Amino acid sequence: MRLIALLLLCLASPLAAQDASDARIVILGEIHDNPDHHETQADWTARIAPTALVFEMLTPDQAARVTPENRGDAQALGAALDWAASGWPDFDMYHPIFTAAPQARIYGAAVPRDAARAAFEAGVAASFGEDAADYGLDQPLPEAQLQARLAFQAAAHCNALPENLLPQMVELQRLRDAVLARTALTALDETGGPVVVITGNGHARADWGIPVYLSAARPNLAVFSLGQAEDGQIAGRFDQVVDAPASPRDDPCAAFAKD
Repeated sequence: MRLIALLLLCLASPLAAQDASDARIVILGEIHDNPDHHETQADWTARIAPTALVFEMLTPDQAARVTPENRGDAQALGAALDWAASGWPDFDMYHPIFTAAPQARIYGAAVPRDAARAAFEAGVAASFGEDAADYGLDQPLPEAQLQARLAFQAAAHCNALPENLLPQMVELQRLRDAVLARTALTALDETGGPVVVITGNGHARADWGIPVYLSAARPNLAVFSLGQAEDGQIAGRFDQVVDAPASPRDDPCAAFAKD
């Protein structure tokens, strides 16, 4: 069954990538520990041949460490990025994306931990900077979306977070979405595009992720978002969804289960 699903995915990928051919920014979602999702991202990246790759997983400082000399060597690049200490899954899953478009400039859009902590205190608009209004960060979320996002954050954290922290987690997610959007626009302006963004499904979703902030900042820009499901399951709206088998993983909420 897994082989059949992979064959179907491979057959669908060329046509799917063509559907994004007019987009200036293509956002490729993932579940971070699913190797099939990363294979799809590498395949799409090779077909799109972007001038820039934006990674959620890299800070700007890390992105600057990618060089022509280390880019083709997974071990050397992983060491240069200090990937093992980053908390992200195995770098061997991500490395083919770097080499799928070997001439693409690499950009990092991760919000560093100290900046995230500062955002809790100062608010996301102030933390983002003077162009926060351009991305809609100065406006509150619609109430229905806010409630949905609070519930989403609660479930994502195994319903273990104090309720008073949930609004801050939602705001931090907004900050990360907007930083990814701004970095993608910077990459587009500096390289001419197209730009591919590598990120989690939560940031890629078109109903409240990166596309919302791109639309606010540059309304007429052609943007495409790909979501990657597991066994047909995915949350949110995307321009297209492809499916892959779920990766085996431990229950992240098992530690919170009562005896």
